[in-house]
Amino acid sequence: MPSRPVSDRWRIRPRTTVDLAAIDPGTKAGAPGDKLATKDASAVLRARLAELQARLYAEGSRSLLVVLQAMDAGGKDGTVRAVFEGVNPQGVRVASFKAPTAQELAHDFLWRIHAQAPGDGEIAVFNRSHYEDVLVVRVHGLVGEDVVRARFRRIRAFEELLVGEGTTVVKIMLHISPEEQRTRLQERVDDPAKRWKFNAADLAEREHWDAYQRAFEDAIAATTTRDAPWYVVPGDRNWYRNWAVLNILVDTLERLDPQYPPAPAGVEGTVVE
Repeated sequence: MPSRPVSDRWRIRPRTTVDLAAIDPGTKAGAPGDKLATKDASAVLRARLAELQARLYAEGSRSLLVVLQAMDAGGKDGTVRAVFEGVNPQGVRVASFKAPTAQELAHDFLWRIHAQAPGDGEIAVFNRSHYEDVLVVRVHGLVGEDVVRARFRRIRAFEELLVGEGTTVVKIMLHISPEEQRTRLQERVDDPAKRWKFNAADLAEREHWDAYQRAFEDAIAATTTRDAPWYVVPGDRNWYRNWAVLNILVDTLERLDPQYPPAPAGVEGTVVE
């Protein structure tokens, strides 16, 4: 019987009740050893990711969408840097979604998202995403519960559309503790090299921690599907988080098993003078 992928540890199955308080953000469960050993394992996974990404890009017929969500200071930027180090930048694109512009607000909430979906052969990484429209707006009471539930349905339909067009969808929540968030926000105040990241609004949002946790739980439970699953990755330890995300992406691409296309007819045996 084949062993289950390592990434199954963090996968949220459909029709599952999500309880973030029951998931330890500081766990090291399943890691191949201590911090150094896990970093070594991540280096091996990173090389494998680069190989699989090169094959996906060359194949040019399918794509991968990686959605990253987290609380403020949750590690989204650091994850992107650490995980995609060494891959061919030609085939990877990062889209960061901030507060919508006037033009974006004049369209449905998925309009700006669909425009950034990956093309054939591409990996697109969403740093925040369409899920902001069932998280922030819900926490602040900007829309009613009926609107939130309708958006859950539209998100499922949207992701089903992407899957039907050849895009594999993977959604990852980087799960940190309020104590770790406090530490990271304080570092943004104290460290001149990180001060540019500081936003006073993050302190105000921190006051809504419990409401955000409930909103995340509902959104994940409502939109995790067989073909567009959610993963909740413990994020207090950066080295563990990076190893976990690398496992998720490598497992996903290995299931896709992209292949280099066959050489054009007549190429084999050609001698270049």
